[in-house]
Amino acid sequence: MNLFTKNLKHKLRGICHRSTHDMKQEQNLQWIQPVGYETNIKVYNPRTKCTVPLILNNKNYLTWYVCGPTVYDSAHIGHAATYVKTDIIRRILSDYFNISTIMVMGITDIDDKIINRANETNQNFKTLSEHYEQEFIEDMKMLNVTKPNLYCRVTDFIPQIIKFINNILSKEKAYIGKSGSVYFDVSKHNMYGKLSTPFSDSSHSDKKSALDFTLWKAAKKGEPFWEAPWGNGRPGWHIECSTIASTIFGNSIDIHSGGIDLAFPHHENEEAQSCSYHEINQWVNYWVHCGHLFLKDIKMSKSLGNVISVRELLTKYTGNQFRMLCLLSNYKNDIEFSDGIMNYAMSMMNKIEHFLVDCDNYIAGRWTSSNVDEVTLLRCLHETKKNVDTALTNNFNTSQAIRSIVNLVDTTNKMLHDSSGSSTSRSIPAISTVASYVSTMLSKFGIENSNVADECKVNNLIEYFIKFRKSVRNRAREKDVLDKVLLAACDEARTDLSKCGVIVKVQYLNYFNNYIFYT
Repeated sequence: MNLFTKNLKHKLRGICHRSTHDMKQEQNLQWIQPVGYETNIKVYNPRTKCTVPLILNNKNYLTWYVCGPTVYDSAHIGHAATYVKTDIIRRILSDYFNISTIMVMGITDIDDKIINRANETNQNFKTLSEHYEQEFIEDMKMLNVTKPNLYCRVTDFIPQIIKFINNILSKEKAYIGKSGSVYFDVSKHNMYGKLSTPFSDSSHSDKKSALDFTLWKAAKKGEPFWEAPWGNGRPGWHIECSTIASTIFGNSIDIHSGGIDLAFPHHENEEAQSCSYHEINQWVNYWVHCGHLFLKDIKMSKSLGNVISVRELLTKYTGNQFRMLCLLSNYKNDIEFSDGIMNYAMSMMNKIEHFLVDCDNYIAGRWTSSNVDEVTLLRCLHETKKNVDTALTNNFNTSQAIRSIVNLVDTTNKMLHDSSGSSTSRSIPAISTVASYVSTMLSKFGIENSNVADECKVNNLIEYFIKFRKSVRNRAREKDVLDKVLLAACDEARTDLSKCGVIVKVQYLNYFNNYIFYT
């Protein structure tokens, strides 16, 4: 055999070896379709880059872990967008598809940021984290985000975290650095890179590889720590979620969610260490990542100082209006936040709210100038239901669902406000059915009905305005010569109120939505 032939055979063996290795690597990174119960729902899969069937481990029962906040500061609307989008999907699953959804949220209450802020403000880290945890829970309540079934603080799971790390160390998938910190050894895990191409923009002399990540941070002077077999310290960020989720749900989770910025390294590292711990090839069946909320093409971030807090948002807009903003876009998409886009969300919200008021007024017989074609309207309702179902089945496409509902609203409104017809009969069943469907779907998306307190405020506001209008009108008529300008203004105000469902008549009596103001 000549030298050329020997070299050629050597190169071919190398190519074959690399190809076999690459094929095995690709197989390890492939998504494994779960064996279980079909739901007829399609979900976007970041690993396959397409929608795949949602198959549950248990029939009509879905397990869901969501990454919660690091509680060192107030939540901003970038966080709020993620949690509202998550809540919308959860409500669709539970309230529309009737799937029992069990959600656990991890609360990071020990972290560099928490320690630094506590030192800056001369507080105990626990006092600081408890304050912002409670504030976060209150913010979510104001946004009508359903509480998870369980909030889990990291500091309540320290023994489980230590056991989790010890297990990975015993499998030689992790190592102890010179500093006493514990690192996950990425080179020992042949399934790394499931969610994205791994990268690192830094190196660390204590680690074997820049891609290796921290499971346990060695204690530093003056910082809080816990005792562990390998040395005092505290958990790394990624190990916290893996341990909490595994403790509650075991070795398989249906859905794990968070913002798109968590895909790498946080979720990638969670999956790696959890697969190592449980000795499985797939820990999470479906990763759900919500798009960012931006300000002028810049991600909203506390570190950049370009944030709007949830409470600042709610001084200008309602929780319903912000939720409508999230509904008008697919959960995967980014949103550039501005007054313009909020005005659009407000107009959609106002259109639907005014429509429901009009339906109530029509059903109660407060106007008869309409021309309702029952057959056409009920056919439109049937098509709307089909379109909404198709949209929600296809990766929770709320923007398409809202468009279908608004089309139904527009069709019904045209009939309600059409006075050209000669028919004097009213179609109460058809209008009631449409209004009920629209109202029910809003509720399933998490749009709140006005509560009693809000209704009282509105009623009082209208009552005060009616009294003011009456005083102005009486004053205008007291003069020797009628003040036609003021009287015209009063008439215009009455017309404007009628457009909002408030009818002003001769006697004085409260009425808004279910009340009429007489004057």
